[in-house]
Amino acid sequence: MALAHEIGEDKCTMFSQDISQRSNKMLKLNLILNGLVSSLDNAIQGDTLVSPYHMSDDGKRLRTFDFVVSNPPFKMDFRDTRSQLVAQPQRFWAGVPNIPKTKPEKMAIYTCFIQHVVNSLKDTGKGAIVVPTGFLTSKSGVERKVLEKIVEDEIVSGVVSMPSNVFANTGTNVSVLFLDKTKNKKDVVLIDATKLGEEYKEGNNQKRRLRDDEIDKIVNAFINKEQIDDFSVVVGYD
Repeated sequence: MALAHEIGEDKCTMFSQDISQRSNKMLKLNLILNGLVSSLDNAIQGDTLVSPYHMSDDGKRLRTFDFVVSNPPFKMDFRDTRSQLVAQPQRFWAGVPNIPKTKPEKMAIYTCFIQHVVNSLKDTGKGAIVVPTGFLTSKSGVERKVLEKIVEDEIVSGVVSMPSNVFANTGTNVSVLFLDKTKNKKDVVLIDATKLGEEYKEGNNQKRRLRDDEIDKIVNAFINKEQIDDFSVVVGYD
């Protein structure tokens, strides 16, 4: 919805799918409160990976979008549906994570969501997805195949590594991976924002939030491709 506000509520339509019935109900309420009533019928409760709801008009392909944003679960036990994902190699071109022998709840489901986001972008589409920072330096498995694909296809526009404890639902160090399928870019912006933010208490939890001027610093460096010592670099795909 923050993205819809930036575009203009009267200029965009939102589509969503979330496995959580509670989250979907909250979203529908927020759509009403934020002037996006026309998108109500597009807010679907269901399993995005197993049964994607938003399809092309002929029902044979995923519907593609101008913008896709996602904050997926990082790890989850999806043994019950893994075989259904493996049976869709065209969708999950980098593969589906294996089941860990001792901790099935550690299955890296976010790698499937990255692939889904890439598949859901128009040829001119742009996307942003929250990932665990460790993904950025993965040397093996599905993670490495995803990294190689998005770099070889030159669809990464940048990465912002965020401060710890900045997201409400995870203490894991996270980064935001930005994707851009347009072919008019030559450089990638890498930003280390891990040292930014102010600490605050939320109940018994120690949290961190970015100040307005720090958000401006990140956005300006990203958009203008600024190189700032100990903060940002601009690199070519090679």
